[in-house]
Amino acid sequence: MVLRMSAILFRRFLARPLQVAYVLPSSKGLVRRVLDKMDFAKARVFVEFGAGEGCYTRELAKRLAPDAKLLAFELDSHLAEHLREQFRDDDRVLIYEQDAASFRTELRKLGFSEADYVISGIPFSYLDPKKKKEILREVHDGLTPDGQFIVYQVTPELKGHTKMYAAHEVEYFLASIPPMFIVACHKSETTVRPKRGKKGKPARRGASQTA
Repeated sequence: MVLRMSAILFRRFLARPLQVAYVLPSSKGLVRRVLDKMDFAKARVFVEFGAGEGCYTRELAKRLAPDAKLLAFELDSHLAEHLREQFRDDDRVLIYEQDAASFRTELRKLGFSEADYVISGIPFSYLDPKKKKEILREVHDGLTPDGQFIVYQVTPELKGHTKMYAAHEVEYFLASIPPMFIVACHKSETTVRPKRGKKGKPARRGASQTA
């Protein structure tokens, strides 16, 4: 399954490089590192932008609570169809072949007003500035008061466009091809996990942390 989906992703990249953006799926280590930033015991509503071939979607589904929901958005019709095939027997996972900016409308249709987490791998640097601003504003307004927007990108440039958040954590993850920046945007500083000092003591919390 994984090799088949990787081949599909590669073919879709060749067909639509500016939309698909990545040649290979994220490494298992990167997927774990991103998802380990989430509290699956408490959260019930998750949104994924740019689900691609499903490497994050599959791991999210493994960790979701029985009563949780995952709304996965993927514009490429071929990738979206393969995602529907993968998750056809899991009613917690919903696949949307539409603009990520519409996620709040879809949340409301399901009876939710906000999401606990939004995770994104879409290539924001390729987006029209107006569209980028629209999506980022929708995400901020569509998160719970202690929600997080977690982005994995080849550059950390998105941090400069998310100053409306109370705090950021930025990590450069090298065990990936290509290496990725993981940017966690927190609506509340209370959700920032303290970094450990050299002797195991919590490091002083700041508005931005870099690992």
